[in-house]
Amino acid sequence: MQTPYYLIDKSRLLPNMEKIAWLRAESGAKCLLALKCFATWSVFDFMSDYMDGSTSSSLYEVRLGREKFPGETHAYSVAYADHEIVEVLAHSDKIIFNSIGQLTKFAAQSAGHIRGLRVNPGVSTSEFDLADPARPFSRLGEHDPDEIDAIADQITGLMFHNNCENDSFDRFDEMLTLIEDRFGKVIHKMDWISLGGGIHFTGADYPLDRFAARLKGFAERYGVQIYLEPGEAAISGAATLEVTVLDTMHNGKNLAIVDSSIEAHLLDLLIYREPAKIAPNTGDHAWMVCGKSCLAGDIFGEFRFDAPLKAGDRLSFQDTAGYTMVKKNWFNGVKMPSIAIRELDGSTRLVRDFDYDDFAAALS
Repeated sequence: MQTPYYLIDKSRLLPNMEKIAWLRAESGAKCLLALKCFATWSVFDFMSDYMDGSTSSSLYEVRLGREKFPGETHAYSVAYADHEIVEVLAHSDKIIFNSIGQLTKFAAQSAGHIRGLRVNPGVSTSEFDLADPARPFSRLGEHDPDEIDAIADQITGLMFHNNCENDSFDRFDEMLTLIEDRFGKVIHKMDWISLGGGIHFTGADYPLDRFAARLKGFAERYGVQIYLEPGEAAISGAATLEVTVLDTMHNGKNLAIVDSSIEAHLLDLLIYREPAKIAPNTGDHAWMVCGKSCLAGDIFGEFRFDAPLKAGDRLSFQDTAGYTMVKKNWFNGVKMPSIAIRELDGSTRLVRDFDYDDFAAALS
């Protein structure tokens, strides 16, 4: 298969799905796939056997969830436009407003629909200001308990999304306690609560039993249905980006140029200045692996290999499912990676290829 391409491996996806299914059974929580992280719908039929539906951040995502992912479809957006609201409502089971202002603005259109409100609890686990939903002056959700309580009769649920790549149960537990202390009065008036995504509960050493017990206890204490919105927790480790070395150079370091681009194909790594992952990353030969775009900083990272790299060598970047395919772009006109799926029986099939016509169609 011609590189570059993303390879989604169902045998790597399955352990995450099994942990999600176990958590649902033990805690009573429902799990919705966060499409902002992963929206490759060719595996939605597989994932839907283990999850309860999808949640979105835009009109197009909620429509995709309704059309491609069986189960519940939750709609959320930082702000809905006037021309979007009717279609958003038509494609969703629940709509979550980001502000009391939007709830009020669309009160008539959403009457009779299941409605919720995003709440900003003022604490998060993010290590990056760029991604911190509780950063100063945040626009992500309402923060005043009294103001939220005043409109509690207009909604049936609340959404808290303040965990960001949080692999610590103790930190999750601590923040949930803070939420209870501050918003417990209004939580008691709700039918459902979403605790959002960013909780790395499918990680190898995560205390899943303690997590399940905490969720179950919370649900029983307040009489609510809990929702989780796993993104990376659902697809962590499930895909690779397959590339080929095109050229090698030496300029103080050994340089290998591949047929992919970090800015176009692994944009989150560039934004957060993190290296890609290669396994194993051992050996006597150190190489800087670089992208083929004209961006000077288009660099995947520095890695170690058992032998010197040469043109034609294949490399696999690990853990490339989340925030990759949903962010890929046409910078420099670099060919977008195809998308392939490896089935549980080991067979691989190409599900999407991108060509010049796709490039031209994205422009005008």
